[in-house]
Amino acid sequence: MEPSSGRLPGLEATRSHMEPRASCPTAEPFVARQFHVLVGVTGSVAALKLPLLVSKLLDIPGLEVAVVTTERAKHFYSPQDIPVTLYSDADEWEMWKCRSDPVLHIDLRRWADLMLVAPLDANTLGKVASGICDNLLTCVIRAWDRRKPLLFCPAMNTAMWEHPLTSQQVGQLQAFGYIEIPCVAKKLVCGDQGLGAMAEVDTIVDKVKEVLSQHAGFQQS
Repeated sequence: MEPSSGRLPGLEATRSHMEPRASCPTAEPFVARQFHVLVGVTGSVAALKLPLLVSKLLDIPGLEVAVVTTERAKHFYSPQDIPVTLYSDADEWEMWKCRSDPVLHIDLRRWADLMLVAPLDANTLGKVASGICDNLLTCVIRAWDRRKPLLFCPAMNTAMWEHPLTSQQVGQLQAFGYIEIPCVAKKLVCGDQGLGAMAEVDTIVDKVKEVLSQHAGFQQS
């Protein structure tokens, strides 16, 4: 897998805020961000950690990062705290007016070299396992090039995690070739104690580094 280069294909003429910004504006052109990581975020309370996750990903030399959010995920973070381009459902529909216009979920899957869904809530887990694609994030996943890595971090209440459907759905994602970053046991925000919490941010970032190191064309400085 060779890292992509340049902006999102076909989006040069769109509004400037719709283009992923360079992660390090002071970088010289020859060290410009070359490896593209697309972070998906869904409506779990663990979405509170999105600003920290993005910040730590940007600390990895050689990465450019963009975020795709579900509408419910927006409840848990402030867009002002996300230092990269943030895409949501409205962007796809605002971009496309006629046949020659870009299809955002396709352009995003072309742009990205690696996708990380963190957190992946129970609702979106069920959608992805069943092939449902009714928002921008699930459309990107349904169109994903499975030759590229897709990592997912389940996050949900313990009772939801222990439901028999959950293991079936996680297994289905693994059968697609997607890589699970397992949830952990802790006291959840709701007060329950047990499995279901999203993996720690450092664990997630370390796994991203590990997967990147296994692919040609990416070298950390």
